[in-house]
Amino acid sequence: MPADAPSHPLPSLDRLLASAHVVSLPMRVTFRGITQREALLLEGPLGWGEFCPFPEYGDAEASRWLASAVEAGWQGFPTPLRSVIPVNATVPAVSADRVPEVLARFGRVDAVKIKVAERGQTLDDDAARVAAVRSALPDAAIRVDANGGWDVPTAVAALTRLSAVGLEYAEQPVPSIEGLAEVRRQLRAAGIPVLIAADESVRKEEDPLRVARAGAADLIVVKVAPLGGVRRALDIVAQAGLPAVVSSALDTSVGIRAGLALAASLPELPYACGLGTVSLLAADVTRDSLVADDGAIRLRDVTADAGLLEEFAAPADRRDWWLDRLRRVHASLAAR
Repeated sequence: MPADAPSHPLPSLDRLLASAHVVSLPMRVTFRGITQREALLLEGPLGWGEFCPFPEYGDAEASRWLASAVEAGWQGFPTPLRSVIPVNATVPAVSADRVPEVLARFGRVDAVKIKVAERGQTLDDDAARVAAVRSALPDAAIRVDANGGWDVPTAVAALTRLSAVGLEYAEQPVPSIEGLAEVRRQLRAAGIPVLIAADESVRKEEDPLRVARAGAADLIVVKVAPLGGVRRALDIVAQAGLPAVVSSALDTSVGIRAGLALAASLPELPYACGLGTVSLLAADVTRDSLVADDGAIRLRDVTADAGLLEEFAAPADRRDWWLDRLRRVHASLAAR
């Protein structure tokens, strides 16, 4: 069986189509260019699963997201080792003056992830945003996420400058694994104490363990849906042998529940997780959203609310687009 094939028998396409709900949820702020987050939710015998790969992802990559949704709804999650998951706040690439407004939605937090290297912005914009977070939260752990937006020289220069506020780590500063290794080497040689975290170089690679073998990161960021489910993500973390941060892919509370299941099942959880992103949505699919309370989210199950599914149902053309995508991706996954 291929590594990214579902570990539970794949339900029939008719079964999935019968349980499918497509929603379009407004964002509070633009995040990675997104103002509406669309998702397809599936109700299985053991709960709800979420299928929401970004539109630009191909069917083969999206098949992992479907495997994750099937695991949630038809197999369930592993037995948890903990019931409270520390989470970080997430600050999108907003102007520095909007930082207090964004942070206020998260309540008390001990860690903050800040988006940097946004297209159309400058390092001065990044530095101002990071400084505004540090001013608001003098004692918080700060990590930055470039989503591979820099080249090696720019990343080294940027992280050298941003390190003045004290960075816990930098997530995916450059796109390639080789580039990550070089940024890490140059920072170490210069005595800049910024750890390197790999995100896209884990979840978008055919071989998610290559980053560990290349010595390209100090820790890895793992997201349940892009990796094919909780159990596959646990296996990748174990094989990588690196500390892991569990993060979200801008999910509804249904998707966040899967992320919490992973965080709850890891033998060690040394860093606050990036699972507080429901606070970036202006709506959700449940009346009991999985949002942070005093810097953490307590593990609990999620049930999608029929009224909210109806209120935020995607327009007919978008629903058709997602159902067509489900048909194609189901065929791709079944072929594995």
